[in-house]
Amino acid sequence: MKAITDREFIELVQFIKQNFGINLTQKRGLVLGRLHNYIEQNGFDSFSEYFHYIVNDRTGKAGSILLNKLTTNHTYFLREPQHFDFLEQVVLPAFAKGASKDLRIWSAGCSTGEEPYTLAMIIDSFFGVAKCQWDAKILATDISTAALERGQRGIYPNSQLNELPNRWRTKYFAKIDDEYSVINEKIREEIIFRRFNLMNATFPFKKKFHLILCRNVMIYFDADTKQNLVNRFYDHMEPGGYLFIGHSEALSRHESKYVFVAPAIYRKE
Repeated sequence: MKAITDREFIELVQFIKQNFGINLTQKRGLVLGRLHNYIEQNGFDSFSEYFHYIVNDRTGKAGSILLNKLTTNHTYFLREPQHFDFLEQVVLPAFAKGASKDLRIWSAGCSTGEEPYTLAMIIDSFFGVAKCQWDAKILATDISTAALERGQRGIYPNSQLNELPNRWRTKYFAKIDDEYSVINEKIREEIIFRRFNLMNATFPFKKKFHLILCRNVMIYFDADTKQNLVNRFYDHMEPGGYLFIGHSEALSRHESKYVFVAPAIYRKE
């Protein structure tokens, strides 16, 4: 196994934090474990040589591969179900009473697509035949191209569908074989997958969102990065909109203008 020097580790960690917001200062073992085989297999003599290659790659592909190697895209359907109960029992009924049929949702850090597909199935199930009257497409972004490609395919192991209601499995999935199923085209068309870096200087969205989910993403950020991102979410959200974060995360009243509603749920008043 190739060793990584203190200087090489600091350079790499600083590059990742500055460009992607992810803080790996305490993850030396993870960095070494996930990169050493790739470095050897691609003919780099050291971490310094590999880092030089990343910095000088104008295509951005080297940085994407680095992120794909270092990020963990662990998720599943109906993860943290309290959020989806709240969406179904509080958020959607409130919007259903309004005059507008426009519902703008952003799944920020969507990983392999289970979260935005869960949202799409809940919305379709809630509105039923009236769903055709609504513009409720979901923007699903992630920094990992590998995760996005899996999400766009919409193919998942059958074992991963066990927690879903039977009616969803029947209505929204088609069995490919004994191991895999694919989400039907109607639901896949509700999701717009895009690669997006939450550390970008600007958010290029023309309209503000009614609902933003950024769950179990900010655990990788330091306090300043997290606060800055949350405030940007606030600025790009419609009044009355909701922010859902992970249950292992929390916002203090001093970090943003959001108002606490329920565990890991905040609202812009």
